[in-house]
Amino acid sequence: MALDPTKHADWEIAEEAESRMKDVFELSEMLGLQKEELLPHGHYVAKLDYRKILDRCKDKPDGKYVDVTAITPTPLGEGKSTCAMGLVQGLGKRNKSVVGAIRQPSGGPTMNIKGSAAGGGLAQCIPLTPFSLGLTGDINAIMNAHNLGMVALTSRMQHEANYTDEQLAKRGLKRLDIHPKKVEFNWIIDYCAQALRNITIGQGGKMDGFNMQSSFAIAVSSEIMAILSVAKDLKDMRERIGKIVVAYDKQDRPITTTDLDVAGAMTAWMVEALNPNLMQTLEGQPVVVHAGPFANIAIGQSSVIADRVALKLADYNVTESGFGADIGFEKFWNLKCRYSGLKPHCAVVVATIRALKCHGGAPIPVPGRPMPEEYGKENVGWVEEGCKNLLHHIETVKKAGINPVVCINAFYTDTDNEIKAVRRLCEAAGARVALSRHWEHGGDGALEFADAVVDACEEENDFRFLYELDTPLEKRIELIAKEVYGADGVSYTPDAKAKLKRMEADPEMKEMGTCMVKSHLSLSHDPTLKGVPKGWTLPVRDILTYKGAGFVVPVAGAISLMPGTASDPAYRRIDVDVETGKVKGVF
Repeated sequence: MALDPTKHADWEIAEEAESRMKDVFELSEMLGLQKEELLPHGHYVAKLDYRKILDRCKDKPDGKYVDVTAITPTPLGEGKSTCAMGLVQGLGKRNKSVVGAIRQPSGGPTMNIKGSAAGGGLAQCIPLTPFSLGLTGDINAIMNAHNLGMVALTSRMQHEANYTDEQLAKRGLKRLDIHPKKVEFNWIIDYCAQALRNITIGQGGKMDGFNMQSSFAIAVSSEIMAILSVAKDLKDMRERIGKIVVAYDKQDRPITTTDLDVAGAMTAWMVEALNPNLMQTLEGQPVVVHAGPFANIAIGQSSVIADRVALKLADYNVTESGFGADIGFEKFWNLKCRYSGLKPHCAVVVATIRALKCHGGAPIPVPGRPMPEEYGKENVGWVEEGCKNLLHHIETVKKAGINPVVCINAFYTDTDNEIKAVRRLCEAAGARVALSRHWEHGGDGALEFADAVVDACEEENDFRFLYELDTPLEKRIELIAKEVYGADGVSYTPDAKAKLKRMEADPEMKEMGTCMVKSHLSLSHDPTLKGVPKGWTLPVRDILTYKGAGFVVPVAGAISLMPGTASDPAYRRIDVDVETGKVKGVF
């Protein structure tokens, strides 16, 4: 009997459920895997040899492809991962062959305020501790690969500063003439470490490196993570890593990892990380975990490889996109699906009464502080007003030609009148609506949700991209800003405008997608603007180039690639039972 989620923490529920887990060999049998396709990492976690699986199953039809996205969340999150796990469990209760495909959590939010994104209540991915604390080392491999590129760049700059051309030639090097103020790369670490946003490196003598301003970003924002998300195979990954632009020379020509002779070594760190990880839900359905979060500053999708594997192994693949449909789903739609060639059958938009009230006028919840008392009282007016945000996201999904299903992720404090108001407004907008109580009841609470998704998957859709790759970059940014965010237009800083002109003159840019960086807490760039803001302009302050991943990355507003740690972070409540070695407090 599962623990009551109204009385027990997520980690306690996960720990109790882990006593009944299937081992990786049982999961392998469920999926019809062959012995050599399973690469165990202990009893309950494994990697999958994607090459062998895809080669064996190449003639097998794909299953149904379902993406889970959401409305604009509160700072607390609205349970998108919980809904993805609940849907997998609900489909399992309906005797459907199903696999979940979700993202590996970052140590930053796990040790900060957002938690590990394993789900919650009776809809989780387990075992929780390995999932939350490094899993099989994919993010560690990304950090090593990325930082090796930075080591190669900074050491080369030091050597070029200290040696003549003749001395460099004796060492087998040709001067790259790197411009110290046009370094595009940085260092990465998998924590929210605001103290590392701006640093100075190379202090000391001439043998202590090249003295310059530098920075750290969070690991999952690395271009290597983006490459892991979209790479088709090892050959594709190696080619993409070799195209990473780390800096520009004094003639404004790009310097790549290939120019630094480091692309091969960077790829060597990533060979094992290319294989997806196999885990399970609380109720024993298989879950493939691969690539990372943060769709506000990264692509924020589970990998193309994970989806291709899941679609071959099951009749339904439930994947997840980060944050709201304006961010995660837009990148799923125009980036991930473009690179994978896969077409979704259904998209789920997760909504909570809490978030709808926030968009309708209630005080904004603050992580670590008590929930404002207004959220515990029925207020249909706030819910109806907040539904404007939800309806905006429904229209975004429809613009992709996909069938939307609204999942009301039920809290036990929600009232019938509030739920009825959401149903009425969403059904009038042409969306299926399902109330789901998976957090409280697991798969049994997600049956209505599962049935709505099955029905949506049976309908034909007209999937189409928002823009084609031959659309000029400035026009693409404008389309995303106007059609997805609801902006009146776009403005640029002088530096961003100069980069825009340079990129539009580069023929390679015509083959690259557009990966926006923007606040996830509003449809706009301003996290304080709730609902559906009107009369605003999207301010683009910088444009980054991820040539390896195949992205141009416009950065809007004041958002940083290195989040900060809050005053009451989760690590204050995480500890270890020294007798058993079990970790407690991870959520």
